[in-house]
Amino acid sequence: MKKKIGICITAFVLVLLAACGNSNSDGNDDGKSKEIDKIIFADAGWDSIRVHNSIAQFILENGYGYDTDVIAGSTATTFEGLRKGDINAYIEVWTDNIKEVYEEAIDSGDVEKVAVNFNDNDQGLYVPAYVIEGDEKRGIDPLAPDLKTVEDLKKYPDVFKDPEDPKKGRVINAPSGWEVEKVITDKFDTYGLEETFNNFLPGSDAAIVASLVDAYNKGQGWVGYYWSPTAITAKYDLILLEEDPYDEEQWNEDRSTEFPPNDVVVAVHKDLRDQAPDAVEFLSKYETSSELTEAALNYMEENEADNDEAAIWWMNEYEDIWTEWVDDEVAEKVKEAL
Repeated sequence: MKKKIGICITAFVLVLLAACGNSNSDGNDDGKSKEIDKIIFADAGWDSIRVHNSIAQFILENGYGYDTDVIAGSTATTFEGLRKGDINAYIEVWTDNIKEVYEEAIDSGDVEKVAVNFNDNDQGLYVPAYVIEGDEKRGIDPLAPDLKTVEDLKKYPDVFKDPEDPKKGRVINAPSGWEVEKVITDKFDTYGLEETFNNFLPGSDAAIVASLVDAYNKGQGWVGYYWSPTAITAKYDLILLEEDPYDEEQWNEDRSTEFPPNDVVVAVHKDLRDQAPDAVEFLSKYETSSELTEAALNYMEENEADNDEAAIWWMNEYEDIWTEWVDDEVAEKVKEAL
């Protein structure tokens, strides 16, 4: 598999990639005509989308004869790239995190939803389980035994001290530029956390993980945004703080409910079905689960593997899953490449 490029979306680069990616061609290895040689995927900045990209790319390259590549950027910029056609496929769209923009793109016909990758996911503010329950093996007493809800946090600023402002606690938000950062900020205001907590915006997903792992290893208080499926939620014993059950009206008013059900879908630009119908047919069958996704992420974590290596391991481990997405001829080509 070709080495992926990680670049911010700029007008110059997108024009260049679009020119390269949308040129007509005589065909692929099996003689079928196609109108696009290179299929561009979106990398919005987290490990699961990268692993799913690598799985899909490996199949498209080795089974169908396409070149593939990746454009990296924020959720907003990559999804806009999908709408414009500078990105052809988005393997993991968290639809409710960008609900308005997503629905507008679907309604306008710029983007087509072709599959649900997985829908058994959670997101919100997590704390390590020992914060509430303690950990007898590690000699940790419960730090906040009555903590159950997000609103309860304001009673416990001392448990989650901000190292730069010890008079207040610190809530780790999503990185600036992620759409969900705005939601967590709204929740922060709705629950009145600003009186006792600081709303901290990390620079990246890696920064969230680093702060969690450091606190976890020390048995200290930590509260922050995360989601599943991830290697982190699989590896560490975390508790998702409770909120009211999702209610659309209440959610739209002040975000004071749990996150809405979030279909994580596979979407393509409107032209891809005509440009690469066999690729879209494959992507329309692409379906996993949180458990299957976390298996690959665990492999990455435990083996210090990159997303390409995790994808190859996953495809060898779950041959019965991905071979259902393609016909026998394609499956044999991919197996040979593996």
